[in-house]
Amino acid sequence: MSDFSKLNISANIVDALTKLDILVPTPIQEKSIPYLLDGKDVIGQAQTGTGKTFAYGIPLIENIDDNSKCIEALVLCPTRELSLQVSKEIDKLAVNLKKIKIATIYGGESYEKQFKALKSKPQIVIGTPGRIIDQMNKGNIDFSKIRYLVLDEADEMLKMGFQEDLETILKTMPLSRQTALFSATLPPFIKSISKKYMNDPEFVKIENKALTVDAIEQKIYYVKKEQKKDLLVRLLDYYQFASAMIFCNTKAMVDELVLFLQSLGFKADGLHGDLKQASRDRVMQSFRLSSVEILIATDVAARGIDIDGIEAIINFDIPNENEIYVHRIGRTGRAGSSGMAITLSTTRMKNRIIELENYIKHKITVCEIPSVKEIKTHQQKAIFAKITEGIEANYDNHNYDNLIMKLSKLSSNPVPIIVSLLEMIDKNNEREYPPIDTVSLKNKKERKEQAKSKNSKSSNDKKTKDFSIIEVNVGKIDSIRPNQLVVYFHDELKVHREHFGKIVIEEKKSYVEVKTEALRFFKNIKNKKINGKTLQVNVLGKNPR
Repeated sequence: MSDFSKLNISANIVDALTKLDILVPTPIQEKSIPYLLDGKDVIGQAQTGTGKTFAYGIPLIENIDDNSKCIEALVLCPTRELSLQVSKEIDKLAVNLKKIKIATIYGGESYEKQFKALKSKPQIVIGTPGRIIDQMNKGNIDFSKIRYLVLDEADEMLKMGFQEDLETILKTMPLSRQTALFSATLPPFIKSISKKYMNDPEFVKIENKALTVDAIEQKIYYVKKEQKKDLLVRLLDYYQFASAMIFCNTKAMVDELVLFLQSLGFKADGLHGDLKQASRDRVMQSFRLSSVEILIATDVAARGIDIDGIEAIINFDIPNENEIYVHRIGRTGRAGSSGMAITLSTTRMKNRIIELENYIKHKITVCEIPSVKEIKTHQQKAIFAKITEGIEANYDNHNYDNLIMKLSKLSSNPVPIIVSLLEMIDKNNEREYPPIDTVSLKNKKERKEQAKSKNSKSSNDKKTKDFSIIEVNVGKIDSIRPNQLVVYFHDELKVHREHFGKIVIEEKKSYVEVKTEALRFFKNIKNKKINGKTLQVNVLGKNPR
Protein backbone atom coordinates (compact mmCIF):
# COMPACT_ATOMS: atom_id res chain seq x y z
CA MET A 1 0.00 0.00 0.00
CA SER A 2 1.27 3.49 -0.87
CA ASP A 3 2.22 5.77 2.01
CA PHE A 4 0.59 8.62 0.07
CA SER A 5 -2.79 7.27 1.23
CA LYS A 6 -1.95 8.50 4.74
CA LEU A 7 -1.84 12.06 3.39
CA ASN A 8 -5.55 11.91 2.43
CA ILE A 9 -4.81 11.86 -1.29
CA SER A 10 -7.51 10.57 -3.62
CA ALA A 11 -7.34 7.06 -5.09
CA ASN A 12 -6.92 8.41 -8.64
CA ILE A 13 -3.69 10.22 -7.77
CA VAL A 14 -2.38 7.39 -5.56
CA ASP A 15 -2.92 5.05 -8.52
CA ALA A 16 -1.06 7.46 -10.84
CA LEU A 17 1.85 7.58 -8.38
CA THR A 18 1.86 3.79 -8.01
CA LYS A 19 2.12 3.39 -11.79
CA LEU A 20 5.19 5.63 -11.62
CA ASP A 21 6.55 3.37 -8.86
CA ILE A 22 6.37 6.26 -6.39
CA LEU A 23 5.08 4.84 -3.12
CA VAL A 24 6.71 6.93 -0.38
CA PRO A 25 6.50 10.73 -0.19
CA THR A 26 9.72 12.71 0.03
CA PRO A 27 10.21 15.01 3.06
CA ILE A 28 9.13 18.13 1.15
CA GLN A 29 5.98 16.32 -0.03
CA GLU A 30 5.20 14.89 3.39
CA LYS A 31 5.39 18.32 5.04
CA SER A 32 3.87 20.51 2.31
CA ILE A 33 0.94 18.45 1.01
CA PRO A 34 -1.15 18.50 4.25
CA TYR A 35 -0.85 22.31 4.50
CA LEU A 36 -1.78 22.80 0.86
CA LEU A 37 -4.69 20.34 1.01
CA ASP A 38 -5.88 22.33 4.03
CA GLY A 39 -5.97 25.48 1.90
CA LYS A 40 -3.00 27.22 3.51
CA ASP A 41 -0.32 29.21 1.75
CA VAL A 42 3.10 27.55 1.81
CA ILE A 43 6.71 28.65 1.36
CA GLY A 44 8.80 25.59 0.56
CA GLN A 45 12.59 25.54 0.46
CA ALA A 46 14.15 22.47 -1.10
CA GLN A 47 16.82 21.59 -3.62
CA THR A 48 16.23 20.20 -7.10
CA GLY A 49 15.56 16.47 -7.07
CA THR A 50 13.66 16.50 -3.75
CA GLY A 51 10.21 16.12 -5.34
CA LYS A 52 8.90 19.65 -4.94
CA THR A 53 6.92 19.54 -8.21
CA PHE A 54 4.72 16.79 -6.81
CA ALA A 55 4.69 18.60 -3.45
CA TYR A 56 2.60 21.38 -4.98
CA GLY A 57 1.30 19.40 -7.97
CA ILE A 58 -0.65 16.81 -5.98
CA PRO A 59 -2.72 19.39 -4.00
CA LEU A 60 -3.16 21.38 -7.21
CA ILE A 61 -4.78 18.39 -8.96
CA GLU A 62 -6.85 17.60 -5.87
CA ASN A 63 -8.23 21.15 -5.73
CA ILE A 64 -9.08 21.48 -9.42
CA ASP A 65 -12.71 21.33 -10.54
CA ASP A 66 -12.29 19.28 -13.70
CA ASN A 67 -15.71 20.45 -14.97
CA SER A 68 -14.64 24.10 -14.84
CA LYS A 69 -14.28 26.09 -18.06
CA CYS A 70 -12.05 28.71 -16.36
CA ILE A 71 -8.38 28.82 -15.48
CA GLU A 72 -8.21 27.70 -11.87
CA ALA A 73 -4.47 27.21 -11.36
CA LEU A 74 -1.34 28.97 -12.60
CA VAL A 75 2.23 27.71 -12.20
CA LEU A 76 4.86 30.34 -12.99
CA CYS A 77 8.40 29.18 -13.85
CA PRO A 78 11.55 31.15 -14.77
CA THR A 79 12.48 29.18 -17.90
CA ARG A 80 10.94 27.32 -20.81
CA GLU A 81 12.73 24.09 -19.80
CA LEU A 82 11.29 24.14 -16.29
CA SER A 83 7.81 24.98 -17.63
CA LEU A 84 7.89 21.94 -19.91
CA GLN A 85 9.27 19.72 -17.15
CA VAL A 86 6.56 20.81 -14.70
CA SER A 87 3.87 20.33 -17.36
CA LYS A 88 4.99 16.73 -17.94
CA GLU A 89 4.99 15.99 -14.20
CA ILE A 90 1.52 17.47 -13.65
CA ASP A 91 0.28 15.52 -16.67
CA LYS A 92 1.51 12.28 -15.06
CA LEU A 93 -0.47 13.06 -11.90
CA ALA A 94 -3.65 13.76 -13.90
CA VAL A 95 -3.45 10.61 -16.04
CA ASN A 96 -6.66 9.21 -14.51
CA LEU A 97 -8.52 12.52 -14.71
CA LYS A 98 -9.33 12.84 -18.39
CA LYS A 99 -11.28 16.12 -18.10
CA ILE A 100 -8.32 18.10 -16.78
CA LYS A 101 -6.65 20.23 -19.44
CA ILE A 102 -3.21 21.84 -19.21
CA ALA A 103 -1.81 24.67 -21.34
CA THR A 104 1.93 25.35 -21.32
CA ILE A 105 2.81 28.92 -22.32
CA TYR A 106 6.41 30.00 -22.93
CA GLY A 107 8.58 32.04 -25.28
CA GLY A 108 10.18 30.56 -28.38
CA GLU A 109 7.04 28.81 -29.63
CA SER A 110 4.35 30.13 -31.96
CA TYR A 111 1.56 32.19 -30.42
CA GLU A 112 -0.97 30.38 -32.59
CA LYS A 113 -0.24 26.96 -31.09
CA GLN A 114 -0.49 28.34 -27.55
CA PHE A 115 -3.63 30.29 -28.42
CA LYS A 116 -5.27 27.00 -29.48
CA ALA A 117 -4.27 25.44 -26.14
CA LEU A 118 -5.86 28.35 -24.27
CA LYS A 119 -8.99 28.23 -26.46
CA SER A 120 -9.59 24.65 -25.28
CA LYS A 121 -10.50 26.10 -21.82
CA PRO A 122 -7.70 24.60 -19.68
CA GLN A 123 -8.07 24.54 -15.91
CA ILE A 124 -4.27 24.69 -15.44
CA VAL A 125 -1.80 27.08 -17.08
CA ILE A 126 1.95 26.59 -16.70
CA GLY A 127 4.46 29.04 -18.13
CA THR A 128 6.96 31.86 -18.02
CA PRO A 129 5.94 35.38 -16.92
CA GLY A 130 6.86 37.17 -20.15
CA ARG A 131 4.79 35.01 -22.49
CA ILE A 132 1.93 34.83 -19.96
CA ILE A 133 1.72 38.64 -20.03
CA ASP A 134 1.83 38.64 -23.85
CA GLN A 135 -1.20 36.34 -23.93
CA MET A 136 -2.95 38.47 -21.28
CA ASN A 137 -2.41 41.58 -23.42
CA LYS A 138 -3.92 39.75 -26.41
CA GLY A 139 -6.99 38.98 -24.31
CA ASN A 140 -6.39 35.22 -24.40
CA ILE A 141 -5.97 34.69 -20.64
CA ASP A 142 -8.27 35.58 -17.76
CA PHE A 143 -7.04 34.96 -14.20
CA SER A 144 -10.05 36.45 -12.41
CA LYS A 145 -11.21 32.97 -11.26
CA ILE A 146 -7.77 31.71 -10.18
CA ARG A 147 -7.86 29.64 -6.98
CA TYR A 148 -4.34 28.23 -6.88
CA LEU A 149 -1.04 29.99 -7.71
CA VAL A 150 2.43 28.47 -7.66
CA LEU A 151 5.70 30.40 -7.95
CA ASP A 152 8.29 27.75 -8.80
CA GLU A 153 12.01 28.62 -8.54
CA ALA A 154 10.90 32.01 -7.21
CA ASP A 155 14.46 33.12 -6.46
CA GLU A 156 15.50 32.70 -10.09
CA MET A 157 12.40 34.50 -11.40
CA LEU A 158 13.24 37.54 -9.31
CA LYS A 159 16.95 37.38 -10.14
CA MET A 160 16.02 37.36 -13.82
CA GLY A 161 14.08 40.59 -13.39
CA PHE A 162 10.54 39.19 -13.46
CA GLN A 163 9.31 41.10 -10.37
CA GLU A 164 7.43 43.71 -12.41
CA ASP A 165 5.90 40.97 -14.58
CA LEU A 166 4.84 39.06 -11.47
CA GLU A 167 3.11 42.11 -10.04
CA THR A 168 1.33 42.71 -13.35
CA ILE A 169 0.03 39.12 -13.33
CA LEU A 170 -0.91 39.05 -9.66
CA LYS A 171 -2.95 42.27 -9.87
CA THR A 172 -5.43 40.42 -12.09
CA MET A 173 -6.01 37.65 -9.52
CA PRO A 174 -8.43 37.48 -6.60
CA LEU A 175 -6.86 38.02 -3.16
CA SER A 176 -8.65 34.92 -1.88
CA ARG A 177 -6.43 32.61 -3.93
CA GLN A 178 -4.09 30.03 -2.36
CA THR A 179 -0.39 30.64 -3.06
CA ALA A 180 2.54 28.24 -2.94
CA LEU A 181 6.10 29.54 -3.32
CA PHE A 182 8.90 27.02 -3.85
CA SER A 183 12.55 27.88 -4.12
CA ALA A 184 16.02 26.38 -3.73
CA THR A 185 17.22 29.48 -1.86
CA LEU A 186 15.39 32.08 0.21
CA PRO A 187 17.29 35.37 0.05
CA PRO A 188 15.82 38.41 1.85
CA PHE A 189 13.97 39.74 -1.20
CA ILE A 190 12.00 36.47 -1.42
CA LYS A 191 10.77 36.95 2.14
CA SER A 192 9.64 40.51 1.42
CA ILE A 193 7.82 39.30 -1.71
CA SER A 194 6.05 36.59 0.30
CA LYS A 195 4.76 39.17 2.79
CA LYS A 196 3.28 41.17 -0.06
CA TYR A 197 1.69 38.34 -2.03
CA MET A 198 0.92 35.60 0.51
CA ASN A 199 -1.50 35.17 3.38
CA ASP A 200 0.14 33.99 6.63
CA PRO A 201 2.16 31.24 4.88
CA GLU A 202 3.44 28.08 6.52
CA PHE A 203 7.21 27.74 6.14
CA VAL A 204 8.58 24.33 5.14
CA LYS A 205 12.34 23.89 4.91
CA ILE A 206 14.00 20.58 4.23
CA GLU A 207 17.27 20.42 6.12
CA ASN A 208 19.37 18.01 4.13
CA LYS A 209 21.33 16.06 6.69
CA ALA A 210 23.75 15.22 3.93
CA LEU A 211 23.54 18.23 1.66
CA THR A 212 25.71 16.41 -0.83
CA VAL A 213 25.18 12.88 -2.03
CA ASP A 214 27.68 10.40 -0.61
CA ALA A 215 28.28 9.08 -4.09
CA ILE A 216 29.66 12.45 -5.22
CA GLU A 217 33.42 12.74 -4.91
CA GLN A 218 34.23 16.41 -4.27
CA LYS A 219 37.61 17.81 -5.30
CA ILE A 220 39.20 21.22 -5.44
CA TYR A 221 42.19 22.46 -7.43
CA TYR A 222 43.89 25.72 -6.52
CA VAL A 223 45.35 27.68 -9.41
CA LYS A 224 46.14 31.23 -10.49
CA LYS A 225 43.15 32.96 -12.09
CA GLU A 226 44.88 33.44 -15.44
CA GLN A 227 45.72 29.72 -15.62
CA LYS A 228 42.26 28.33 -14.86
CA LYS A 229 41.52 27.50 -18.50
CA ASP A 230 44.82 25.67 -18.93
CA LEU A 231 44.05 23.68 -15.79
CA LEU A 232 40.57 22.88 -17.12
CA VAL A 233 42.09 21.34 -20.25
CA ARG A 234 44.44 19.20 -18.16
CA LEU A 235 41.58 17.96 -16.01
CA LEU A 236 39.34 17.15 -18.98
CA ASP A 237 42.17 15.20 -20.60
CA TYR A 238 43.11 13.50 -17.35
CA TYR A 239 39.63 12.33 -16.36
CA GLN A 240 38.16 11.92 -19.89
CA PHE A 241 34.56 12.29 -18.77
CA ALA A 242 31.96 10.94 -21.17
CA SER A 243 29.68 13.80 -20.09
CA ALA A 244 30.32 16.84 -17.95
CA MET A 245 28.65 20.14 -17.06
CA ILE A 246 30.82 23.20 -16.45
CA PHE A 247 29.25 26.08 -14.52
CA CYS A 248 30.22 29.74 -14.94
CA ASN A 249 28.84 32.78 -13.17
CA THR A 250 28.54 34.94 -16.31
CA LYS A 251 27.32 34.60 -19.88
CA ALA A 252 30.59 36.08 -21.16
CA MET A 253 32.60 33.32 -19.50
CA VAL A 254 30.31 30.65 -20.97
CA ASP A 255 30.97 32.05 -24.46
CA GLU A 256 34.69 32.29 -23.79
CA LEU A 257 35.01 28.71 -22.56
CA VAL A 258 32.95 27.36 -25.46
CA LEU A 259 35.26 29.03 -27.99
CA PHE A 260 38.36 28.00 -26.06
CA LEU A 261 37.44 24.31 -25.70
CA GLN A 262 36.07 23.99 -29.23
CA SER A 263 39.33 25.41 -30.61
CA LEU A 264 41.14 22.56 -28.85
CA GLY A 265 38.88 19.90 -30.33
CA PHE A 266 36.55 19.28 -27.39
CA LYS A 267 32.90 18.50 -28.11
CA ALA A 268 31.64 21.45 -26.09
CA ASP A 269 28.73 23.87 -26.34
CA GLY A 270 27.15 26.50 -24.15
CA LEU A 271 23.83 27.50 -22.66
CA HIS A 272 22.84 30.90 -21.29
CA GLY A 273 19.92 33.31 -21.29
CA ASP A 274 20.94 35.23 -24.42
CA LEU A 275 20.59 32.21 -26.69
CA LYS A 276 17.54 31.99 -28.91
CA GLN A 277 15.17 29.13 -28.16
CA ALA A 278 16.10 27.19 -31.31
CA SER A 279 19.77 27.32 -30.27
CA ARG A 280 18.94 26.20 -26.72
CA ASP A 281 16.97 23.24 -28.06
CA ARG A 282 19.79 22.28 -30.42
CA VAL A 283 22.41 22.41 -27.65
CA MET A 284 20.30 20.36 -25.24
CA GLN A 285 19.45 17.75 -27.86
CA SER A 286 23.14 17.43 -28.76
CA PHE A 287 24.06 16.95 -25.10
CA ARG A 288 21.36 14.32 -24.59
CA LEU A 289 22.56 12.44 -27.68
CA SER A 290 26.23 12.79 -26.61
CA SER A 291 27.30 14.59 -29.77
CA VAL A 292 28.16 17.31 -27.26
CA GLU A 293 30.07 15.87 -24.30
CA ILE A 294 30.68 19.08 -22.34
CA LEU A 295 27.84 21.48 -21.57
CA ILE A 296 28.92 24.90 -20.27
CA ALA A 297 26.15 26.89 -18.60
CA THR A 298 25.11 29.61 -16.21
CA ASP A 299 22.95 28.63 -13.24
CA VAL A 300 19.85 30.34 -14.59
CA ALA A 301 20.11 28.65 -17.99
CA ALA A 302 20.56 25.24 -16.33
CA ARG A 303 17.37 25.48 -14.29
CA GLY A 304 14.87 22.89 -15.44
CA ILE A 305 17.49 20.71 -17.12
CA ASP A 306 17.21 17.20 -15.76
CA ILE A 307 19.61 14.72 -17.37
CA ASP A 308 20.82 11.51 -15.78
CA GLY A 309 24.26 10.07 -16.42
CA ILE A 310 26.31 13.24 -16.03
CA GLU A 311 29.70 11.99 -14.83
CA ALA A 312 31.07 15.25 -13.50
CA ILE A 313 30.19 18.79 -12.53
CA ILE A 314 32.96 21.37 -12.80
CA ASN A 315 32.68 24.71 -11.03
CA PHE A 316 34.84 26.91 -13.23
CA ASP A 317 33.53 29.80 -11.16
CA ILE A 318 32.60 29.34 -7.50
CA PRO A 319 28.93 30.21 -6.99
CA ASN A 320 28.04 33.18 -4.78
CA GLU A 321 25.51 31.23 -2.72
CA ASN A 322 26.07 28.00 -0.79
CA GLU A 323 22.76 26.54 -1.93
CA ILE A 324 23.74 27.01 -5.56
CA TYR A 325 26.84 24.86 -5.03
CA VAL A 326 24.65 22.05 -3.72
CA HIS A 327 22.21 22.62 -6.56
CA ARG A 328 24.99 22.33 -9.14
CA ILE A 329 26.75 19.23 -7.89
CA GLY A 330 23.46 17.43 -7.28
CA ARG A 331 23.22 16.94 -11.04
CA THR A 332 25.78 14.14 -10.89
CA GLY A 333 25.81 10.95 -8.81
CA ARG A 334 22.12 10.28 -9.46
CA ALA A 335 20.16 7.04 -9.52
CA GLY A 336 22.74 5.18 -7.46
CA SER A 337 25.64 5.99 -9.78
CA SER A 338 28.84 7.68 -8.67
CA GLY A 339 29.77 11.19 -9.69
CA MET A 340 32.47 13.79 -9.31
CA ALA A 341 32.32 17.50 -8.51
CA ILE A 342 35.43 19.54 -9.26
CA THR A 343 35.93 23.15 -8.20
CA LEU A 344 38.62 25.45 -9.60
CA SER A 345 39.67 28.10 -7.11
CA THR A 346 42.27 30.76 -6.47
CA THR A 347 43.94 30.95 -3.06
CA ARG A 348 42.13 34.24 -2.45
CA MET A 349 38.88 32.24 -2.35
CA LYS A 350 40.12 29.88 0.35
CA ASN A 351 37.89 31.43 3.02
CA ARG A 352 34.92 31.04 0.67
CA ILE A 353 35.76 27.35 0.33
CA ILE A 354 35.93 26.98 4.12
CA GLU A 355 32.49 28.60 4.32
CA LEU A 356 31.19 26.09 1.77
CA GLU A 357 32.67 23.16 3.69
CA ASN A 358 31.02 24.34 6.89
CA TYR A 359 27.70 24.60 5.11
CA ILE A 360 27.79 21.13 3.55
CA LYS A 361 29.47 19.62 6.63
CA HIS A 362 31.97 17.92 4.38
CA LYS A 363 35.66 18.44 3.62
CA ILE A 364 36.44 19.03 -0.05
CA THR A 365 39.59 17.17 -1.06
CA VAL A 366 42.45 19.41 -2.19
CA CYS A 367 44.18 17.83 -5.20
CA GLU A 368 47.48 18.43 -6.93
CA ILE A 369 47.40 19.57 -10.53
CA PRO A 370 48.15 16.54 -12.76
CA SER A 371 51.50 16.72 -14.52
CA VAL A 372 51.81 16.16 -18.27
CA LYS A 373 53.36 12.76 -17.55
CA GLU A 374 50.46 11.82 -15.24
CA ILE A 375 47.94 12.85 -17.90
CA LYS A 376 49.63 10.69 -20.53
CA THR A 377 49.88 7.74 -18.14
CA HIS A 378 46.22 8.10 -17.16
CA GLN A 379 45.13 8.26 -20.80
CA GLN A 380 47.16 5.19 -21.70
CA LYS A 381 45.63 3.27 -18.80
CA ALA A 382 42.19 4.13 -20.17
CA ILE A 383 43.19 2.96 -23.65
CA PHE A 384 44.63 -0.26 -22.18
CA ALA A 385 41.39 -0.89 -20.29
CA LYS A 386 39.30 -0.39 -23.44
CA ILE A 387 41.47 -2.78 -25.43
CA THR A 388 41.53 -5.51 -22.76
CA GLU A 389 37.76 -5.25 -22.28
CA GLY A 390 37.30 -5.83 -25.99
CA ILE A 391 39.68 -8.77 -26.35
CA GLU A 392 37.30 -11.43 -25.04
CA ALA A 393 34.33 -9.96 -26.89
CA ASN A 394 36.21 -10.06 -30.20
CA TYR A 395 37.59 -13.61 -30.18
CA ASP A 396 34.99 -14.65 -32.74
CA ASN A 397 34.89 -11.38 -34.65
CA HIS A 398 36.01 -12.05 -38.22
CA ASN A 399 34.96 -8.73 -39.77
CA TYR A 400 38.56 -7.61 -40.22
CA ASP A 401 40.23 -10.90 -41.25
CA ASN A 402 41.27 -9.64 -44.69
CA LEU A 403 42.67 -6.38 -43.30
CA ILE A 404 44.55 -8.22 -40.54
CA MET A 405 46.06 -10.56 -43.13
CA LYS A 406 47.27 -7.60 -45.25
CA LEU A 407 48.75 -5.84 -42.22
CA SER A 408 50.55 -8.99 -41.05
CA LYS A 409 52.31 -9.22 -44.44
CA LEU A 410 53.70 -5.69 -44.14
CA SER A 411 56.17 -6.56 -41.41
CA SER A 412 57.17 -9.37 -39.11
CA ASN A 413 57.39 -6.77 -36.32
CA PRO A 414 53.86 -5.85 -35.11
CA VAL A 415 55.04 -2.93 -32.96
CA PRO A 416 54.93 -0.18 -35.64
CA ILE A 417 51.44 -1.31 -36.67
CA ILE A 418 50.20 -1.29 -33.09
CA VAL A 419 51.73 2.14 -32.45
CA SER A 420 50.08 3.47 -35.61
CA LEU A 421 46.70 2.17 -34.46
CA LEU A 422 47.19 3.59 -30.96
CA GLU A 423 47.98 7.00 -32.39
CA MET A 424 44.72 6.87 -34.29
CA ILE A 425 42.66 6.30 -31.13
CA ASP A 426 44.72 8.52 -28.82
CA LYS A 427 43.05 11.82 -29.72
CA ASN A 428 45.20 13.87 -27.32
CA ASN A 429 48.63 12.55 -28.24
CA GLU A 430 49.68 15.86 -29.79
CA ARG A 431 48.25 18.18 -27.13
CA GLU A 432 50.67 20.74 -25.74
CA TYR A 433 50.08 21.77 -22.14
CA PRO A 434 51.23 25.24 -21.04
CA PRO A 435 53.07 25.13 -17.70
CA ILE A 436 50.95 25.83 -14.63
CA ASP A 437 52.43 27.45 -11.54
CA THR A 438 52.15 25.67 -8.22
CA VAL A 439 50.23 27.81 -5.72
CA SER A 440 50.84 27.75 -2.00
CA LEU A 441 48.00 27.61 0.50
CA LYS A 442 49.89 29.74 3.00
CA ASN A 443 48.13 31.61 5.76
CA LYS A 444 47.64 35.37 5.71
CA LYS A 445 50.76 36.16 7.74
CA GLU A 446 52.98 34.06 5.47
CA ARG A 447 51.53 35.69 2.38
CA LYS A 448 52.24 39.17 3.77
CA GLU A 449 55.85 38.28 4.43
CA GLN A 450 56.17 36.86 0.94
CA ALA A 451 54.66 40.02 -0.53
CA LYS A 452 57.19 42.21 1.32
CA SER A 453 60.08 40.33 -0.24
CA LYS A 454 58.73 41.15 -3.69
CA ASN A 455 58.23 44.88 -3.13
CA SER A 456 61.45 45.74 -4.92
CA LYS A 457 60.03 44.51 -8.21
CA SER A 458 58.24 46.94 -10.47
CA SER A 459 54.47 46.88 -10.45
CA ASN A 460 54.66 46.70 -14.23
CA ASP A 461 56.48 43.36 -14.20
CA LYS A 462 53.27 41.39 -14.25
CA LYS A 463 51.91 43.33 -17.21
CA THR A 464 55.16 42.84 -19.06
CA LYS A 465 55.00 39.09 -18.50
CA ASP A 466 51.31 38.86 -19.32
CA PHE A 467 51.36 40.64 -22.68
CA SER A 468 53.21 40.21 -25.95
CA ILE A 469 53.04 42.43 -29.04
CA ILE A 470 52.09 41.16 -32.46
CA GLU A 471 52.59 43.03 -35.72
CA VAL A 472 49.82 42.72 -38.32
CA ASN A 473 50.29 43.66 -42.00
CA VAL A 474 47.13 45.79 -42.23
CA GLY A 475 46.60 49.41 -41.25
CA LYS A 476 44.80 52.66 -42.04
CA ILE A 477 45.37 52.13 -45.76
CA ASP A 478 43.23 48.96 -45.47
CA SER A 479 40.45 50.81 -43.57
CA ILE A 480 41.22 48.86 -40.39
CA ARG A 481 39.90 49.98 -37.00
CA PRO A 482 41.00 48.62 -33.57
CA ASN A 483 37.60 47.19 -32.72
CA GLN A 484 37.40 45.56 -36.14
CA LEU A 485 40.63 43.67 -35.43
CA VAL A 486 39.37 42.50 -32.04
CA VAL A 487 36.07 41.26 -33.52
CA TYR A 488 37.90 39.58 -36.40
CA PHE A 489 40.37 37.72 -34.17
CA HIS A 490 37.50 36.73 -31.85
CA ASP A 491 35.34 35.34 -34.65
CA GLU A 492 38.05 33.78 -36.82
CA LEU A 493 40.67 32.62 -34.30
CA LYS A 494 38.53 32.27 -31.15
CA VAL A 495 40.65 34.81 -29.23
CA HIS A 496 38.41 36.31 -26.57
CA ARG A 497 38.17 40.07 -26.16
CA GLU A 498 39.70 40.03 -22.69
CA HIS A 499 43.03 38.85 -24.16
CA PHE A 500 43.65 42.13 -26.00
CA GLY A 501 45.38 45.22 -24.63
CA LYS A 502 46.39 48.40 -26.43
CA ILE A 503 46.05 48.51 -30.24
CA VAL A 504 47.93 51.01 -32.42
CA ILE A 505 46.90 51.38 -36.08
CA GLU A 506 49.57 52.87 -38.37
CA GLU A 507 49.42 53.56 -42.08
CA LYS A 508 50.38 50.10 -43.33
CA LYS A 509 50.76 48.08 -40.12
CA SER A 510 49.09 47.59 -36.77
CA TYR A 511 50.51 46.63 -33.40
CA VAL A 512 48.35 44.65 -30.99
CA GLU A 513 48.97 43.77 -27.35
CA VAL A 514 47.87 40.20 -26.76
CA LYS A 515 48.06 38.16 -23.59
CA THR A 516 50.99 35.78 -23.97
CA GLU A 517 48.79 32.82 -23.07
CA ALA A 518 46.61 33.57 -26.12
CA LEU A 519 49.44 33.56 -28.69
CA ARG A 520 48.75 29.90 -29.47
CA PHE A 521 45.53 30.88 -31.24
CA PHE A 522 47.46 32.86 -33.87
CA LYS A 523 49.10 29.75 -35.30
CA ASN A 524 45.81 29.26 -37.21
CA ILE A 525 46.22 32.57 -39.10
CA LYS A 526 47.39 30.95 -42.35
CA ASN A 527 45.35 31.98 -45.43
CA LYS A 528 43.02 34.17 -43.34
CA LYS A 529 41.86 37.39 -44.99
CA ILE A 530 40.48 40.68 -43.71
CA ASN A 531 39.03 43.33 -46.04
CA GLY A 532 40.32 41.20 -48.92
CA LYS A 533 43.94 41.15 -47.74
CA THR A 534 45.76 37.99 -46.62
CA LEU A 535 46.90 38.46 -43.04
CA GLN A 536 50.46 38.08 -41.83
CA VAL A 537 51.22 38.15 -38.11
CA ASN A 538 54.65 38.48 -36.52
CA VAL A 539 55.16 38.03 -32.80
CA LEU A 540 57.56 40.75 -31.67
CA GLY A 541 57.99 39.36 -28.14
CA LYS A 542 57.26 40.65 -24.68
CA ASN A 543 55.72 44.06 -24.20
CA PRO A 544 58.59 46.49 -23.49
CA ARG A 545 56.45 48.92 -21.52
